[in-house]
Order: sequence, then structure tokens, then C-alpha cells
Amino acid sequence: MTAQTRKIMITDTTWRDSHQSLLATRMKLEDMLPIAQKMDEVGFYSMEVWGGATFDTCMRFLQEDPWERLDTIRKALKKTKIQMLLRGQNLVGYKHYADDIVEEFIKKSVAHGMDIFRIFDAMNDVRNLQKAMEAAKKEGAHVQATMSYTISPVHDLNYFLKMAQDMVDMGADSFCIKDMAGILKPYAAYELVSELKKKFPLPVQVHTHYTSGMASMMYLKAIEAGADGIDTAISPMAMGTSQPATEPMVATLADTPYDTGLNLAALTELAEYYKETRKKYKVFDVYTAGVDTNVLLYQVPGGMLSNFINQLKEQNAGDRLNDVLEEVPRVRADLGYPPLVTPTSQIVGTQAVMNVLLGRYKMVTNEVRAYMKGQYGATPAPVNEEIQKLIIGDEKPITGRPADYIEPGLEQARKEIGIYLQKEEDALSYAIFPQVAKKFLEERYAAKTHVDYNLAQNNEATMGAKVYPL
Repeated sequence: MTAQTRKIMITDTTWRDSHQSLLATRMKLEDMLPIAQKMDEVGFYSMEVWGGATFDTCMRFLQEDPWERLDTIRKALKKTKIQMLLRGQNLVGYKHYADDIVEEFIKKSVAHGMDIFRIFDAMNDVRNLQKAMEAAKKEGAHVQATMSYTISPVHDLNYFLKMAQDMVDMGADSFCIKDMAGILKPYAAYELVSELKKKFPLPVQVHTHYTSGMASMMYLKAIEAGADGIDTAISPMAMGTSQPATEPMVATLADTPYDTGLNLAALTELAEYYKETRKKYKVFDVYTAGVDTNVLLYQVPGGMLSNFINQLKEQNAGDRLNDVLEEVPRVRADLGYPPLVTPTSQIVGTQAVMNVLLGRYKMVTNEVRAYMKGQYGATPAPVNEEIQKLIIGDEKPITGRPADYIEPGLEQARKEIGIYLQKEEDALSYAIFPQVAKKFLEERYAAKTHVDYNLAQNNEATMGAKVYPL
């Protein structure tokens, strides 16, 4: 162990990835605010509070405006940097959006108080990071350029080092190694972090999930190799498919050259709060496994596994789970070994289920067809040409940056949202999630003006706007 003192930064994930992983992203703002001041005083390097699935879930299930949530959180956290997970050109959605939408989304996010953007692409295609990184740099935010860690015949050390160089050339302020499935082994982490620190003068942060049981060991080796920060969650909201628990990591590093400087007593007080809070979400708290070895065999993240179980139950095919798990690596190979993270995890996973239940590629999703057309970006390895031809025939896949083929969309979103546009951010919400945002904004409009949707349609002429059905 080096004698050089190097304080390890802790990013708390309790308000984003933690409850997304354990509680279906259902934690409400009302359960965050009572403990906000104490969390703000702990001394975290940052708190991940937005992005990922939170934007969608706020409107779809919680009847919260995601932009108002961000405003409220920013006001509550006066000392701590806040950060979000951004899916590159996918923003917080599941497909690529036009450049004008990406630019405006990031501009507004910074205006609402966002400090750090952790930007990744499910394909590790750096062209899909370019516009988001440019926009965040322009707005003066910190750009944490992110590599989605996975294992395949092409994802070796040189692959990730080349990706890191590309991200440095694009203006990265720091790196994140995003181990979304919890499959980064401790000594592999040591090697990757060591090489990144040797070659690049940027901070390295490591993110993982506890699913495989290796996470804390991996963090320790990454720290010894030179990692500057790690992601953790308060213990009642940790482990399982969530992140490692904060308190044991803080205790482990205390009185070493890597001391975090965080107070264990203060963290214990937070833990008592979340122990009670988690009980309120019992209906969504479905993860019961401790360590899940399926992730080591098939690289299937915990959330993906629960989706499989639900999908198969709906088809009265619960006994086919093992068949689906075995099909996932085959589909992934056919598709050129994409990392399994949103949205590619859903693309590969849904196709694997269909292959098992209906026969291999007897039916394919629109997303798989778009994937084979190159609309998600360059694949890490060549796709199975036979399967590609089966799906898209003789159509030539695009080879350029996918967003270059997408027309600007923000002005059209403004027009379509019509009378429900109360602030510019509403157009962004609608552009990213048209159906979900439309319903949310209609209900908000009705609540604020006591006018229901039918009356709004009858008054189109006097309101000066057209209500467009989807």
C-alpha cells in the first residue's frame, strides 16, 4: 500500500441509482427532503440525484415534475455537488434524440443547478457522447466521461484505453468506469485503473452494483490502483442490485492513506432514517437474492433478471427462465457484443425472450431492427451477418453518427404540446417521453385551471392552440 495520502471521494447514490435498483425508482421527493440537510452536511464529494430512470418515473408514476424535483433538491443541498446519469444522445430516454433537444436539455439542467454530468453510451460509441459532452462543457459543467464495462472477446484492456483516449480528446474532465452488472473483478479493476492513471492525468471514479458479491473487494483494489472516487449508498439502501454500503467502506478506509474523512456516526444517523423509509416502498421492494451468480455466468444485471421473470410469468412460461438466460449471450454475440445497459439490455433481453418462446428470430422487435440498421451506433464487434440479413434484408446500415440522421425536434414538440406548455422545460419532457409527458401535462393543466381535457379540446379556437392526439 502506498504511503501517499489520497482522500477517497464518495458519491452517494441513495436518491438515484440505489432506489432505482431496489425500489423500482419509486422514492418520492417527500421522503428525501426531511433528511436532506443532514445528508448535505456529511461531506460527500457529490450526490447522484437525477437522470437514469428518475425522469420517466417522476411523470409516469409519482405525479412529480422532474424539473421541479431538481429545483427542490438543488435548494435543499447547499454544500454538496449534485450529479446526474445521462445516456449520451439518449439523454434520459431509450432512443436517440436530435441534437437540438440534447443541447437544450443540458442547458436547462445546468440552469436548474446540475454540477456534474456522468455521460455514457450503451454501445460505448464515443460519437454518441460527443454532443452531450460539448453542450455540458459549453455550460461550464463537469463532464465525467463514462465507459460501460463489460466482458467479451473484444472488450479487453486496449479497448477501454482507446476509448479513454477518445474521451480525453473530446474534453473529458474525469473518467467513470461504469460496472452496471457488477462483473468487474477486483484484479481486473486494479489493472484497468492502474493503466488509466498511468496514461491520463484525470480523476477516475468507479461505479458498480453488489449483485455478484465482488463489489467491495473490487472497490478496494481499484482504490489501491489509484481510483479517486467510488459510488456507495447508505446501508439500508445498499447491497443486492444496489451499490456497496457507505458505512463499511468508510470504516475500512479510516486511518489509512485513503481515509474518506466522513463521520461514521453521522452516516449511522442517516441509516436509521432510510431503514424506516424503505419500509414505505415494500410493494416495490422485490429483490430477495443475496448474491446472484447468474450475473457472472450470463452478465445479466439484476434489473434485467427481474424483467425476465415478469415477462415469462405473463406468458405462463416461468419454467423457461434458464433457457432465456442461456439465450442472452447468443443474442448478444449476434448483435456484436453490446454492453448490457439501458437501452441495449432491454433490446437484447426482450429478443432473447422472444427467441425462446417463438423460435430464434421468428419475430424481432422494432428496436432490434433499428439496432441492425445502425441507428444505435457502431457495434463493438461485427454483427452476425446472416442474422442481420434475416432482419433487414439487403438494406444498408448507416455508418455515420446516428443523430446526424435525425431532424431537429424541439420546435415540433412545442407545437404539439400546445396549451399545455407552461414552461420551456415542458417541451423537453414531451420531446423525450411524448405519451408519458402528454398525460402528465394534461393532468397538471386540468388541476391548475379546473379545465379537463375535453373542455380544452372544445376551446381550441379561443385558446389559440391545437391539441394533437398521439
